[in-house]
Formats: sequence, structure tokens, C-alpha cells
Amino acid sequence: MSEAPLDPRDNTELIGQAAAEKAFLQAWESGRLAHAWLLTGPKGIGKATLAFRIARFVLSGGNDQGGGGLFGDAAPATLQMAPDHPVFRRIASGGHADFKLIERGWADDKQSKRKTEITVDDVRDVGSFMSLTPAEGGWRVVIVDAADEMNRNSANAILKVLEEPPKRALMLLIGHSPGRLLPTIRSRCRRLTLPPLESDVVIELLRRHHPDLSPAELQGLAALGEGSIGRALALHEQGGMDLYGGMVGLLGSLPKLPVAALHDFAERIGRQADSVSLFGELFSGWLAQSACRAAGGRGTEVVSGEADLQRRLVARAGLERWTALWERISSLFERADAVNLDGKQVVLSAFLAVEKTCR
Repeated sequence: MSEAPLDPRDNTELIGQAAAEKAFLQAWESGRLAHAWLLTGPKGIGKATLAFRIARFVLSGGNDQGGGGLFGDAAPATLQMAPDHPVFRRIASGGHADFKLIERGWADDKQSKRKTEITVDDVRDVGSFMSLTPAEGGWRVVIVDAADEMNRNSANAILKVLEEPPKRALMLLIGHSPGRLLPTIRSRCRRLTLPPLESDVVIELLRRHHPDLSPAELQGLAALGEGSIGRALALHEQGGMDLYGGMVGLLGSLPKLPVAALHDFAERIGRQADSVSLFGELFSGWLAQSACRAAGGRGTEVVSGEADLQRRLVARAGLERWTALWERISSLFERADAVNLDGKQVVLSAFLAVEKTCR
């Protein structure tokens, strides 16, 4: 029986990110804790889980040890907290008076779909919340998940708080693409970069959630996940391995694509916008990886023989033309997401562009 992935607010474990946790603990023990932290790295590697661990730790006074190493207590060795701790339970339920989570608001009254960005309405009262005296005499903590989803107005509202930080108030900003943030926001945060997870860690976590997966499937999902357990799990749930295998199978027939099989594949993928988006991600990634292999790079094969296929195709087109192809196709899928292009035609266009380049 598979184990459902835990929401970060309920997750008691942070695997593979001990260095990031240690960095925060050292800052806490120094007594000079930065008022704002920017937690960066790819999606699905534990940034939100770490943010909630930090929030629980700080709001419990450093696991009830006084806080910040200022009182001569033994230094805490971890941010770990038992799930039955009152602070853990109240943060998980959204009932802690000194904690606030900022995320994209709901787009409808039924709360079935979230907005595409964090708006100023979502952050309007953050400044007043952080300026209040902590209800429990300790700290106030705000998590922004994810900071790079803020629009200009909401980013400016957060910036105003960062420019005049209240005492004993901590802001944790999660950033998947920190380059999208205002430079003035980045400059006012201590940055803590979490690296992609090691492949064996991703495999172990996949096995825990889906014990029925074969060794080949585990290896393939870990490779496609690129160090992100969140991405690997999402790929499995969306049928990413089958989609990837079908994609590489068609590309293997180049320089001449099989017309009937190509149209069947495009028809199947094009029925759902989520499938088209996933295909675009995998297809663009495959083209980029092909260029890397042709330039001497290495990587794990998901489908047997795909490394040789990638090198063969780049050799036919030339590295410069192949790189230009990758840029065009990446742009194609970005436009498809933005203006809702016909899914089947987008998939067909991507394959035919590769075929043309390889002639």
C-alpha cells in the first residue's frame, strides 16, 4: 500500500538537508538571528518542510530551551519536534496566534482552485501582524510560500515590512526561482540554498511512498526528478514514465517520424492541458540533456539507448542548431501555457521541428 506524501505543515522529517538545518541552528545559537530568510532551491526538495520546522522551533522558544542560545542552555542539535507537541499541532491546524502562512488565495468561493499569483490582498495585514506583541511572549513567524509567486504589489508590501523589521519577528520566504524576486527583497534576506537531493535519497523516499515500483521505475523516476522527490512523485502520479518512454520511442525513429504513431501519441497527450504541460517539460528537458551529452556531459539513462540516440541526433544537426531548436521549442510550450494553444498541434509541432532540424 502506498504512503501519501505529507503536507509540509504535518511532516516530521527533513531528509537530505541536514546542512541547511545546521546553518539555521548556528544562527539561532549565535543570538544574531537574521529577521528574514530566503530558502531557495528546486521545487520538491524540502524547502517548505524546513520552513515549518523552523517556525515550530522558534515559536516553541528553541524547543523550550530559552531561544537563541542566550541563557546558557545546551545547544539544540536539531529542529525536530514531536507531532504531539502543542506548538506542532496548533501550527498544523492554523491555530497558533503568532504564526501566519502566506500563499496564493482561492480563485473561487468553493475553494477548488487557487489564484495564479499571490496578490496584495493575500499579504495586506502582514505588516500589522508582525508588529504586534507576540501573543505568547516569544516570536512572530510568517512563511511566504512561494515568494516568487508574488505580483509586483504584494512584493512591494512585503518589501516594506523587510525594510523596517519588527523585533522578535521572523519572515521565511520560500523561493523556487529567486531571480524573479525584487533585488531589494533578496538583499534584505539571509539566503539559505538547499541543494537537490541525492539520487539514493530520492529512490528511498519513492520506495517508501510507492513500494510496488520496480527498480527500473525507481531509477527512472529519480533521474527524471533531478534531485526533487516532489517532482518524482508528481511524475509517477501523472504517468510521466509512460509518457517519457513513448516520447523517446518516437524520437528514436528519426530522421523520419512514423506519421500514424505520432498523431496517435499527440492526440492522446493533447486531450488534457496538464499532460501537454508535462510533455513540454520532459521534451524540453530531453533536448537540453541531448546538448549536454553531445558536449561531453553525463547523465542517467531512463530509456535504454537514449544516450546514444541523443548524441546521434545532435551530431546530425550540429550543436548550435540543436541549441536554437531547444530555445524555440521551450518558447513554444511557454506560449501554449499562456494562451491555451491546441494541445495536439503543440505536440506535433515540437516533434516536427526536431525532424526538420535533423534532416
